[in-house]
Amino acid sequence: MTFIQQYLSQAADIAGKIDASAVERMVGVLADTRKRGGRLFLIGSGGGAGHASHATCDFRKIGGFEAYCPTDNVSELSARINDDGWDTSVANWLKGSRIGSDDCIFVFSVGGGSEEKNISMNLVNAVRLAKDVGARVVGVVGRDGGYTAQHADACVIVPTVEPALVTAHTEAFQAVVWHLLVSHPSLQQHEMKWESTR
Repeated sequence: MTFIQQYLSQAADIAGKIDASAVERMVGVLADTRKRGGRLFLIGSGGGAGHASHATCDFRKIGGFEAYCPTDNVSELSARINDDGWDTSVANWLKGSRIGSDDCIFVFSVGGGSEEKNISMNLVNAVRLAKDVGARVVGVVGRDGGYTAQHADACVIVPTVEPALVTAHTEAFQAVVWHLLVSHPSLQQHEMKWESTR
């Protein structure tokens, strides 16, 4: 089997193993957040930051959420990193936005962050802040889900079927899951352009 065939076969395997009940729990948390007038803050680093930006657009435009992505504002983010450090950059951005109990953060991360290994502490501290103020936490993560999975109200862990490709598969399925969410009948409020063009 070629690499391409193996990769696609692994992707099909992952799709069949995604925990649908975890996705359904995310739908419930997100629907409740919007119903209460809460805001959705989408966060991640690297590929997760790119996903957070794209997903913010989709949740705003398709899902009718008041949604924000801290990493979209490079000036503020880099100022916070320069002045206060990377580890607190997202949490301090959320404090500046007065995150509260009606709000929700949505984490995109391959490992979910680890306090013990000092990995993705910017996300760990954001999740900790959210829980401290009573905000909800959801996420799509890989491996064992790390800190995010341990503390989230609802979390999808992308199954590892090939350890050498955990980042590629996790980031691919993060996009699958968030597009599933904004297309879900309980969350979608506006028809998408190509679906409305017959």
